[in-house]
Formats: sequence, structure tokens, C-alpha cells
Amino acid sequence: MIVCWSIKGGSGTTVVSAALALSLAQRNNAPVRIVDLAGDIPSALGIAEPSSAGVSDWLTNETTEPLHGLQLPVTARVSLVPRGNAQLAHHQLSVEHCTRLATELDNLPQLTVVDAGSGHIPQLIHHATTSLLVIRPCYLALRKASQLTTKPHGIVLISEPGRSLGKKDVESVIGAPVVAELPLEPTIARSVDAGLLASRIPAVLSQHLAHVA
Repeated sequence: MIVCWSIKGGSGTTVVSAALALSLAQRNNAPVRIVDLAGDIPSALGIAEPSSAGVSDWLTNETTEPLHGLQLPVTARVSLVPRGNAQLAHHQLSVEHCTRLATELDNLPQLTVVDAGSGHIPQLIHHATTSLLVIRPCYLALRKASQLTTKPHGIVLISEPGRSLGKKDVESVIGAPVVAELPLEPTIARSVDAGLLASRIPAVLSQHLAHVA
């Protein structure tokens, strides 16, 4: 289970989660599941917003369907467990919720990428095989990051031109290595806006996420 998360909205966690899942499926020629705790994956992938039950309904026992039965096809190798309809925000996940979800995913024979959004969920991060913090090198984000009690295994750094803070500053503050640097590229934004991410990952995304995948 790979958990992608951030501490500040607008960091790019959803696009990173979606692109990582697509890259993993492509590079390993194996099925990959995306669990959408934040609710933004369908928009990022350019697919219709699901009206069916999802992970929030499963966690609150508002559906009797098993978790793997909630998966919706995205591509030939990528499926999505949507957020669902239950009023359970990703930052409201309890220890019991996280333990149940992690245990279930561990028992399912498929690689999973979880988009945890901007909710710092230490209980879920603790269960992750790999936890990736998606962050921009800005002072406000690093100030919050310095107060984290749960450290990520790796950092996906969204590089922005003109920033005085860089990779070494981020690694020093957070205490974890930068495993991928993604430049702010217009081609990525255009791909997401046009709903083309699922059918054609921008080369800059797949190249920079290759090491993580």
C-alpha cells in the first residue's frame, strides 16, 4: 500500500497519486488499485463522477459490498475505489478505520495507491508500505512539515521556479529523502484539464515518477 498525502491543499497529491498508479500499472504490467479518500481522483483522471458506493460507505458499514467489489475500471490495468457517498471526511478517519482499511488492502492481491489528500492521517501512514509526502518548497508548507509527528518514507517535491527553498532545505526540515522532483509543467495541467491523464500520461510525469514506480 502506497499512501500519497500532503499537509497543505493544492500540493498536487491527487495528480501524483493518479499518475503513480498509471505508471506502476504500465511499467510492471500488473493491475493497480487507487483508493480515493479525498474524492478528487475521478476529476483528475477525466472520468465520470461515480454515484456508486465507495470506501467511505464501506468504512461506515453503509454497504455490505466487499471493498474489492466497489472497484470501478479506469483502464485495462487500473481500477478505482471511489470515495463514496457516506459523510466521512478523510481527516475524520479513526484508528479503527485505518487499521481495517490497511488490513483489508493487505489481504487483497493487488498493489494499491491511496490518495489521502491534504489530511495528515498518521494511523494510515503507519500502516503504509511506502508513504509519500507531496509538497511544494514554500515556507508555509515547510513550517507545517517541521511539526509532523509521523515522517514519510519519501518526498515528492513539486518544484516551482523562483522559490528560494530547494531540495536540500526540504529534506533537512522533514528528515526524509526527496525521491522525485516534479516541475510545474503546463503540459501536466493541460492533460488534467482535458481529461487525458488516464489515456496518456505526460512524459514529464512518467519520467520523473519512474524511480518511485
